[in-house]
Amino acid sequence: MRIFSLTRTSLFYAMLAAAIGASGPARAFDPNSGVSPESGPFDLFKFGFSAYKKGHKDEAVEAYKYAAEKGHPGARWALANMYAYGDGVVENDYEAFKIYDDIARQGVEPGSQDTGYFVNALLSLAIYYQKGIPGSPIKANLGAARQLYFQAASAFGVPEAQYRLGRMILEGQGGANDIQQAKKWLNRARVSGHPAASAVLGNVVFEEGQVVRGLAFMTTALERSAPADKPWIQGLQERAFSLAGEADRRTAVALAQDMLAKGLN
Repeated sequence: MRIFSLTRTSLFYAMLAAAIGASGPARAFDPNSGVSPESGPFDLFKFGFSAYKKGHKDEAVEAYKYAAEKGHPGARWALANMYAYGDGVVENDYEAFKIYDDIARQGVEPGSQDTGYFVNALLSLAIYYQKGIPGSPIKANLGAARQLYFQAASAFGVPEAQYRLGRMILEGQGGANDIQQAKKWLNRARVSGHPAASAVLGNVVFEEGQVVRGLAFMTTALERSAPADKPWIQGLQERAFSLAGEADRRTAVALAQDMLAKGLN
């Protein structure tokens, strides 16, 4: 399961490196390392991270499992991601779901260094609930997905959650359709630099008659979007350009260029 527009590897390394500060010894459970299944959870977590970076994913999984059993949140999160992506283990979305659910249910204290794991778990659960997990007890539950996105979007200001929440509200998934609320969340994500949110919001305001603003948003979104998103964003933009007048096109392109130059979204 793909969770974010960020690559899995960059997110994985960024969060784990921040959690441990520096990598541990070269191999998990090396007899000379001084680390064993009886070691503390943090030492096991460090070994898991070090083993993962060096490509010893079987050792990483083993170390993370021991650390997770001892309550280390980073180890549980890392293990869940490995199951979600089939990274070093057989892909198992239901197993990943159960771990993410456990992380989310335990909650997090304000300002905790574990906040990143908690928020990631909320987003992962929301995506699972939005689609369901075939062959498991987890069925699609759009209401639950929308609530989880709202929690991550409102309490933690996560742009990806704001974008996904905005789209669900716009499409009336898991609750009432509310254009103004959808625009609010999409705009928050756009301001935070989320290209897909800028594209969707641009299309909405274009349809409302804000032709120049809508075209500009879609144009900047296309320029900054990830490769996987470019085809559908390009489709929205090209359709809008075909419907706009020449003067509006020129003005929108100039506005988009100015926004890009200033680093605006």
